[in-house]
Amino acid sequence: MSETPAIAQGFASCEKPERYIQQLVSHWSHKMATTYDEGDGMGAFPFSDLESAVMLARPGGIAITLTTADQERNEHLRGVIERHLDRFAFREAPLDYKWEEPKEA
Repeated sequence: MSETPAIAQGFASCEKPERYIQQLVSHWSHKMATTYDEGDGMGAFPFSDLESAVMLARPGGIAITLTTADQERNEHLRGVIERHLDRFAFREAPLDYKWEEPKEA
């Protein structure tokens, strides 16, 4: 089993990134200790001790950093994030998602 976490950088193109992050923070706050920083438009989602997502409102969309214990779980959680964001961005959905994994050093 790999000890190296799987990290993916994503971007969801949308018109109202702050609103969608706030809605997701509120929605997931019932299941985990989410946080939101209004100054940075940043939402943090600690799925577990080993897994988290950080979302930042940026011009034109949401920048996402997803960290998981392994690649399979990372790909699964990308889908969870996409489905939830599309639900809150229903007027724009489906959003255009681009995901990249950091290159090996």
